[in-house]
Amino acid sequence: MLSQVQRPAPMINMQGAVKEFGSTTVIDNISLQVPRGSIYCFIGPSGSGKTTVIRMLNGVYAPTSGSVEVMGKAPTRWTTTDREQVGYMPQLFVLYPNLSVEENVDFAASAYGMGWWARRGPKRQLLEFVGLWEHRHKLARSISGGMQRRLELACALIHDPVLIFLDEPTAGIDPILRATVWEHLRHLRDQGKTIFVTTQYVTEAEYCDRVGLINKGRLIADGTPDQVRKMAFGGEIVRLTCDRLTSDLLQHIEDLPQIADDKSRRISRTTAELIVDEASTAMPLILGVMNSYGIPLEQITIEEIKPPYDDVFVRLIQDEEKLARTMERLA
Repeated sequence: MLSQVQRPAPMINMQGAVKEFGSTTVIDNISLQVPRGSIYCFIGPSGSGKTTVIRMLNGVYAPTSGSVEVMGKAPTRWTTTDREQVGYMPQLFVLYPNLSVEENVDFAASAYGMGWWARRGPKRQLLEFVGLWEHRHKLARSISGGMQRRLELACALIHDPVLIFLDEPTAGIDPILRATVWEHLRHLRDQGKTIFVTTQYVTEAEYCDRVGLINKGRLIADGTPDQVRKMAFGGEIVRLTCDRLTSDLLQHIEDLPQIADDKSRRISRTTAELIVDEASTAMPLILGVMNSYGIPLEQITIEEIKPPYDDVFVRLIQDEEKLARTMERLA
């Protein structure tokens, strides 16, 4: 009998993690896994607990209860060798304002044991990548906030870590460079790096392999970008347009088992949006119903609609808070 192929252990594994400060529960029973060689996007409103989770994953905070394992062990038990495999870009600027751009990168590299010769090539490559090579002699305090964010990113990557934590890496960065940063992150992912990133630009979740949405310390969604979108809307969305879209025809379509008739909505006399299990499966069945009504294909427009992640974010947060209010009334 062939032996089963074992999957590699996840790079990050949180199980029932709770973090309390005094009587306040900041992180409430979070369980998530981040596969090796992937980009995990952690999104949520301000004050929802994103930075606290990152600090737990870096060993700054130990969980009050539950377990947190990163690279196969509790971060609070990391050795110096373990920490050399991790890159961390914090949310706030924490580098040395009285050192130049280049000196800050040199300091970060030397802190990870990189000698002058070993860091010479990577330093220039990274500073060119973040657009700071021409500004390398300027003091860190003299450059703009966006440039300081880019400098922190270079310092987080200088030692070629296998696990990278980035807390809002694109905040304050112009859209062109933001796209370049994400292209570079995907390149690092393809090299086998694991990246855990938070972002204030919710639409960036679509660039990631998995998405976690946190609100008030609770993980309310976790999956691929498409899976989380389906969670928000109860399925995939199909938009149907036809001049002969009568109420009787629409009811016949909604009777299909693949369609959630209680979530469908008519946008206009000729257009309706349908929530379906799988758009690729449901659309041929919808066309079949319309064909039975004698409607030719050229009179029909049917397409899958993917709402922007801003809408996904708002919908999930609103549903979670509505559920919380209901539970409070029933308690």
